[in-house]
Amino acid sequence: MVRRLFLVIALAVVILSLVGCQTVQGIGKDITSVGKAGEELLEKE
Repeated sequence: MVRRLFLVIALAVVILSLVGCQTVQGIGKDITSVGKAGEELLEKE
């Protein structure tokens, strides 16, 4: 029983880590996109 509980908790931690990683990558892409748009706007002026 304890072993099964440990396995479930470990699996949950792995899944949450992967989801968190995807979220951080998405935020990084958004920030990069905003930076590029700002750079293009400044170059036009």
